[in-house]
Amino acid sequence: MSPLRSPAVALAAIAIALGLAACAPTVSLEPAPDAANPACAPVTVRLPASIDALASRHTDAQATGAWGEPTAVVLHCGVPVPPPTAELVCYTVDGIDWLVDDSDAPTAVLTTYGRDPAVTLVVDTTAVSARAAIDAVAAAVATLPENGHACISSDDLASDGLASGDPTDG
Repeated sequence: MSPLRSPAVALAAIAIALGLAACAPTVSLEPAPDAANPACAPVTVRLPASIDALASRHTDAQATGAWGEPTAVVLHCGVPVPPPTAELVCYTVDGIDWLVDDSDAPTAVLTTYGRDPAVTLVVDTTAVSARAAIDAVAAAVATLPENGHACISSDDLASDGLASGDPTDG
């Protein structure tokens, strides 16, 4: 039997390969204030293995996820539920509402709206698009309970008479 076909050599090769795969350092994160919320567990176990070409990384904090080396996407479940705001744009993607803060471009901070607990994604948009990150985590985030709040579309504003002219006119 050739040395490469021996079971011991095969097992050693597998162990070395697994060891090398685990060489990517753990991403050190702080858990969100409500990371221990039981609703975060289904999110965490459903996080994708990759976002586009960015492989998932191990993290050292509860209810978190990270992708890419260097890290380009970070997820925290259990962040404070955002109040209604006119400061940030709100988009609905695949039935999930997201508040988008791109004031620190090229980093985008995306926070679920209308879910309790809330999830935040911090995305380096030079490495991956915010839409790709949202699409990748959508199935996981969809497990979170809705709290009755939702984005308001411009059509909703128009039907309330707020989209055209000054709302104080009248």
